[in-house]
This record gives sequence, C-alpha cells and structure tokens, in this order.
Amino acid sequence: MGSKKMSLRALMEVSIFAAFAMMLDMIPSIQITPAIKFSVSMVPIFIVSLRWGIKAGFASGFLWGLLQIVTGDAAGQILTPLQGLIEYFIAFSFIGAAGLLAPSIKNVLKSEGKVMLVLLLLAAILIGGAARYIWHFIAGIIFWGQYAPPGQSAFLYSLIANGTSCIASSLTCFIVIALLVTTAPRLLQVK
Repeated sequence: MGSKKMSLRALMEVSIFAAFAMMLDMIPSIQITPAIKFSVSMVPIFIVSLRWGIKAGFASGFLWGLLQIVTGDAAGQILTPLQGLIEYFIAFSFIGAAGLLAPSIKNVLKSEGKVMLVLLLLAAILIGGAARYIWHFIAGIIFWGQYAPPGQSAFLYSLIANGTSCIASSLTCFIVIALLVTTAPRLLQVK
C-alpha cells in the first residue's frame, strides 16, 4: 500500500478483524491466575498487521482496545483513566508492531521458503506480543504493584504476570498463524 491513507478495503479489514479479535477474546481462555492468561485473541490483529502493515495493525489494535471499553469487557480492570489508556488503547495498538516485518514476510511468500517464512512469522509475532506486553508491564508496576504478594516487588510481580502472558499468548498465536499461513499463504497477500 503505497499511499499515506489506508484504502477502504484495508479500513474494512481493520474493523472486521478488530471485531473478530473481540469475539475470540470472549471465548474462555486458559487462565493460570487472575493476572496470567493466554489466548489466541491477538491472531486477527497479527493477520491485519502482516497483510497491510504497521499502520493498519495499530489501527486494528486500537479499535479492539476501544471495543473492550465500550462493551464493558474491561469493567473492573480499569483503575484510573491513565491506566485504562495505557492498557487498552496504547498496549492493544502496539500489537500492530508485528507489521514491521510484513514486507519481508511478503517477499518470502513469493519465494516459497517455508523455513524462513516460519522464522519471520515467529519474529513478527514476538515483536507485536512484546510491544503490547511492555505497556502492560509498565502499567503493572505503576498501577497493579499494590496487589503483589507480600515481600514481592511490583517490578517482579508485573514481570511474572505480564511476561508469562506475553510468552504464552505469543507462542499460541504463532502456532495458529504458522499453521494458517503455511497452508493458505494467500491469507497475507493483498491483491
């Protein structure tokens, strides 16, 4: 997509995939503790990011965060307006950072190098997942640290909760996306 504005098709996909992420998030996920869970709900945002690039990925993540707020799914999880902004708008938007590798992934799709494709998909998903969870980690230290077990620092508490969620969710999403893209590479191709 060479222009500065997103095409109507890209905008429609941004919206549809954000709604799909929201629907996947409503499916019960594996919850280890109240602070640690993992699911495949980021998959649609990763797909948009890898199809259309970072801008569309950020927009889709932002919209998913907005949907979390307006549907009440975030109820009880917002302590302050700043924490809500960080954890729902900024963090969810940053999943779109996976789009940084979209051009490289599209080039590999043309050459049909499956090993390189899988490695690039892993890198992209780890980038997007880490970019999201860095914001949750920061919010965890600032806003959720008071809930750390006695004797545990807010830093360690947030690192354990958000680090575990980041790794588990990112790897789960990677498995799903790797299976989807290696069997149907057109999923990431825009014509």
